[in-house]
Amino acid sequence: MYDRITQKDVKRMEEEIEYRKLVVRKEALEDVKEARAHGDLSENFEYKAAKQFKNQNESRIRYLERMIKTARIIPEDSISDEVGLNDRVTIYYPADEEEETVKIVTTVRSNSLKGRISIDSPLGKALLRHKVSDQITVKANDTSFYEVVIRKIEKLEDNGEDELRKY
Repeated sequence: MYDRITQKDVKRMEEEIEYRKLVVRKEALEDVKEARAHGDLSENFEYKAAKQFKNQNESRIRYLERMIKTARIIPEDSISDEVGLNDRVTIYYPADEEEETVKIVTTVRSNSLKGRISIDSPLGKALLRHKVSDQITVKANDTSFYEVVIRKIEKLEDNGEDELRKY
């Protein structure tokens, strides 16, 4: 399955790759070189930590490059009165009599703890292209579902605040 991302996501990933290659990679190599100079590598914690940091950086670069290569680019625009990408949506859970506000984002920017819900999540899929006052059934899995009602849709510009998810 390919991740669905926007052109802005691609740009952010490319910027992170460039930063990691030009800045972080040099720092990591310097740290390894410095730690190596301290002597016996078998008991040198600093050397092991420096190598681990260098490897994590290289892994992140490869991950981002693979993500860009395999992703499907999607448009950011949506109809003015329907839920779309980058919209803030206030939803009501009738069963719990509670309200929640979430922002609909691409998978690489999702973070449920910060209220950013992926367009590929069950809730994100269910909300897309619906309007205020729509009652929607969200299918969590084959046997579980719940109801939500859209109370409010706010159209937001993608201002770059939502950082990319770290894996």
